[in-house]
Amino acid sequence: MYKENDLKLEYMDGRLCLIKNDTVFYGDFSRLKKRLTHANLTHEMPVKACRIKNKQMPVSVLDATAGMGEDALLLAAFGFDVTLYERDETIYRLLSDTLERARADEVLLGAVSKMKLYFEDSIKAMGELKEKPDVVYLDPMFPLRAKSGLVKKKFQLIHDLEKPCEDEKELLDAALSTALTRVVIKRPIKGEYLAGVKPDYSIEGSTIRYDCINIKAKGETK
Repeated sequence: MYKENDLKLEYMDGRLCLIKNDTVFYGDFSRLKKRLTHANLTHEMPVKACRIKNKQMPVSVLDATAGMGEDALLLAAFGFDVTLYERDETIYRLLSDTLERARADEVLLGAVSKMKLYFEDSIKAMGELKEKPDVVYLDPMFPLRAKSGLVKKKFQLIHDLEKPCEDEKELLDAALSTALTRVVIKRPIKGEYLAGVKPDYSIEGSTIRYDCINIKAKGETK
């Protein structure tokens, strides 16, 4: 079906899998089920970063760098309406398959029904949007520093497909021009600011932080 640089796509046990040598990777939302209760979701950092004070749900989020969609699932489970763009065809196909399988799971169905995935270059697509989202969420690929291990080895396959972001400025500029209220950027805890732009504030975990840039109303000063 697909083969390049020792990577291939194949269906195994009803799942679309990315395979390299003896390593097999596929999307699996079922392992996130325990995190999808409302009580747990209120503590999830993506949810905290994307919530808008005094605005009723559903808040609309555009995930411009969808990847394997796990953060988007958390947002959708909380009640956000999430549109996802993914520009790498292989990752898009893996995520499409993950969503399709999740629709057959009654625990996941409610969340995935609030997720709409498109095979798009988000920089171009954001410039053509007629209806702008409340929040644009960015999780551009950054260098993988994880030590060896089975899970880390599997995620390395995704890095083989999609290299660290080289168009940071264009991506951030498009996001800032598109979001109505906020741009949220996922970064390594010690990583540099995306495109060198300092956020208004950050929500920090032990290894990851979420940089938040609020969109100022016209004529509003900082």
